[in-house]
Amino acid sequence: MNLSAVLSIALRTLARNKMRTALTMLGITIGIAAVICTVAIGQAGQVKIQESLANLGDNLVWIEAGSRNVQGVRTGTGNSTTLKYGDMEAILQSVPLIKAASPQVDARIQVVYGNQNWNTGYRGIAPEYLEVRRWSVARGTIFTHDDVDNYANVAVLAATVANILFPDDDPIGKTIRLRDTPFKVMGVLNPKGYSATGQDQDDFVLIPYTTAQHKVKGVDYYDDIMCSAISPLAISPAIDQVTSLLRQRHRLRPDQADDFNIRRPEEFLQQLEATNRTFTLLLGSVASVSLLVGGIGVMNIMLVSVTERTREIGVRMAVGATERDVRLQFLSEAVVLSLLGGAFGVLGGWLGAKGISSILDWRTFISPQAILAAAVFSVGVGIFFGYYPARKAAALDPIEALRYE
Repeated sequence: MNLSAVLSIALRTLARNKMRTALTMLGITIGIAAVICTVAIGQAGQVKIQESLANLGDNLVWIEAGSRNVQGVRTGTGNSTTLKYGDMEAILQSVPLIKAASPQVDARIQVVYGNQNWNTGYRGIAPEYLEVRRWSVARGTIFTHDDVDNYANVAVLAATVANILFPDDDPIGKTIRLRDTPFKVMGVLNPKGYSATGQDQDDFVLIPYTTAQHKVKGVDYYDDIMCSAISPLAISPAIDQVTSLLRQRHRLRPDQADDFNIRRPEEFLQQLEATNRTFTLLLGSVASVSLLVGGIGVMNIMLVSVTERTREIGVRMAVGATERDVRLQFLSEAVVLSLLGGAFGVLGGWLGAKGISSILDWRTFISPQAILAAAVFSVGVGIFFGYYPARKAAALDPIEALRYE
């Protein structure tokens, strides 16, 4: 008997009792849909974290003023005044693994335009900041090194601030006030959206760091120095070299703690990524239980079918069907049942992923690998749970089967 004939008979047999077939398929459908939906959400989270990792910067090395912990007390940014212009220049000249750097002088401030005002953060930076942090200008332009040298009152707005202060107007060329100081808007940055930790990455204003130091904050030091390493593999050795250089420049004894802190934000996101993988695996394992339940349902129904069709099996064997033919027939019914359930499961998983995507505003997608895995799982469930009923059917004695009522 060829495969097409076997499948045709299997479909006709399953169609005899549509309700029972549908209910049996339901278990497989729910299992496949749950697994696919879980994998799609996990992949969406993975993509989100990878995007956040890329948005951190171009191989970012973040030098923060203030030690992480000095004698049990965290000092942090703002409590140390040792990061200076000479430190950044020394890093660029003495650490070849660092290709670009920008100072950062920052704090919270009230920004006003007309009757609109907003409490946001300002960042006093150099033009290289955009390269280091992977920001790009959507409209207008970034200020120049001449603006930095001349302490110019110019600003570039991130998307959130631009939308709040100028909901229906073009901000380029307009004058805003940071506290009581007027600044001319030169550009607006492209938005990055929310980070993996839920923070708005577009809520700040960029101004020249010299202007921030001398006209806004009144300091001669940096809060941070943002550096860009030449490659991802260069980040760790660059951090070691920068640490050694700054300790030497700040004349710290071997027994003294650093008066700066080099942050590794990518490590935090990598931990989030590992947590996301573990969580996805856990949810996938829980969802797989429903596949097991669905498989048991297939076995149960096939055993019932063997019992109900005992006389039919006897007739078939009496007219020449072999044990292999009977085994293949019942096994094909179990596989077809599982495949149909898997097909509806893929559809259900896709719809579920799209629904969750619209609710969470995450870009979910179902990879071809997930669909292929669903098909393999469906066939595997059909063969695994259909083999015993098929074997039992093939082992029936034809004479006893013909006598069965």
